[in-house]
Amino acid sequence: MPLLQIEDDGFRLDGDPFRILSGGLHYFRVHPDLWADRLHKARLMGLNTVETYVPWNLHQPRPDEFRMDGGLDLPRFLDLAAAEGLHVLLRPGPYICAEWEGGGLPSWLLADPSMRLRSRDPRFLAAVDDYFGRLLPPLHDRLAPRGGPVLAVQVENEYGAYGDDTAYLEHLADSLHRHGVDVPLFTCDQPADLERGALPGVLATANFGSRSAEHLATLRTARPSGPLLSTEFWIGWFDRWGGNHIVRGAEQASQELDELLATGASVNFYMFHGGTNFGFMNGANDKHTYRPTVTSYDYDAPLDEAGDPTEKFAAFREVIGKYAPVPAEVPPPRAAKFGLEAVELTESIALLDAAPALGDAVASLRPLTMEELGQDYGFVLYETELPDAGPALLELEQVRDRAQVFVGGQPVGVLERERHENSLTFAVPWPGTVLTVLVENQGRVNYGQGIHDRKGLLGSVLLNGSPLDGWTSRPMPLTAPEDLPFGTASAAPTGPAFYRGTFDADRPADTFLHLDGWTKGSVWVNGFALGRYWSRGPQRSLYVPGPVLRAGANEVVVLELHAPGRERKVAFRDAPDLGPVED
Repeated sequence: MPLLQIEDDGFRLDGDPFRILSGGLHYFRVHPDLWADRLHKARLMGLNTVETYVPWNLHQPRPDEFRMDGGLDLPRFLDLAAAEGLHVLLRPGPYICAEWEGGGLPSWLLADPSMRLRSRDPRFLAAVDDYFGRLLPPLHDRLAPRGGPVLAVQVENEYGAYGDDTAYLEHLADSLHRHGVDVPLFTCDQPADLERGALPGVLATANFGSRSAEHLATLRTARPSGPLLSTEFWIGWFDRWGGNHIVRGAEQASQELDELLATGASVNFYMFHGGTNFGFMNGANDKHTYRPTVTSYDYDAPLDEAGDPTEKFAAFREVIGKYAPVPAEVPPPRAAKFGLEAVELTESIALLDAAPALGDAVASLRPLTMEELGQDYGFVLYETELPDAGPALLELEQVRDRAQVFVGGQPVGVLERERHENSLTFAVPWPGTVLTVLVENQGRVNYGQGIHDRKGLLGSVLLNGSPLDGWTSRPMPLTAPEDLPFGTASAAPTGPAFYRGTFDADRPADTFLHLDGWTKGSVWVNGFALGRYWSRGPQRSLYVPGPVLRAGANEVVVLELHAPGRERKVAFRDAPDLGPVED
């Protein structure tokens, strides 16, 4: 692969003028069997480059464990990009934002209450250096100087929106170099944060989604010479639970793209193909109110969540064709989907009954956080005995993020961080009644100072004004709920429960799971974690990648936290429902 050069008058590739035409494509949000398809479609839209973040929290789930296999086989993804004739912009963090759980930072960093993330805290820097030392050596052969597709590597991510410690950024750049990165480095920031997040001697780039000429002028003022690049040209947006599905019209977005390309600048669409926050990996925002992001990361992108071209794909392709060659080949309009209208979930087991099989309880004076339990995602089940009968006022200092409260196994209320709720009244039938609190991690904050986002019950717990001590904390990461001892029953269990059903498929094909009438929970198909659903919306279906299905018998497991659909059925349909639209 040719080498990228940063000159006063722009980018050059082996000495020839070069414009980066790139699109965001996060390998960890796409089933690995579908990487080649998405990369091929990127080239067909006229792109010469793709961009991807690297999620530290998935690659290094524990300090002594590093993964780069299956859906995390980054070397394979880079090889597929190269085979498609695409260059790569690599964004390894350590922090990535990306509306991803914790901004990509591993939860185990938060086990130390005094740890300061994204800083020169020696403990944080030591962890980052170890991460780079594990991640980067296997990628050496994929860097451009050795014939690989990686043209440039980003230092941190939008750091100017968080801090202004240049020495911190210098440490990261030095660490990248020490671990073998010998391609150009770059930073990216929103225009107002450029000076705070820039690093001397490193290419500064800007993130924006409109008013391209104005924002590029701001970038040019900050950097009088050198290439102009919008590393995140926002052509859509993400959704949050309780909001609407956000779209941006193809005509408006393509006009903004035309304005940008007319300046001679380079671009990276954010996103070309958004993909999905599978499992529990969605992030959240907290600007005085906690707002978790939905499972779908469709992002109103040129390729939709299932990898089908949208109206925006055609519109962008036409604009790009004004400035660069575009392949004659076009992708098919829409791949055939699998459909099955009614799958009955005939087996079930109550979550409280299944608890011993989901994790071991740990005794302590106070409730332990997820991080203290060595847990990343999922739920924690807290229990204690109530000393007295009669009226009770329960006060939980911090609920992170949603607590379902049970007294003697019966539900008495829900407390939500999003609604700033932390107290509940109920009646205790007799002394020694068990108080149970099921707490869901709805996604760690991925932006701003709120990234120090520990999960579970934090701080004091009071009962009628007095400390309530003597707890067990049971981590429930829910890594294999399909292995639970399900049974058949005519009536649904009371409260949170797992439901299982089977169905036949004539072929593996993409589909969308609809849970009409169900309330809130998570879904697994053949052991693959699809993500969360919630009747609060806007999202009302879950994308099922075709490779997850099998020709013949298949299994679906639903964790419903409240009440299942009246008929305990789900449907596989050929189209998604992402909710009412907000332009």
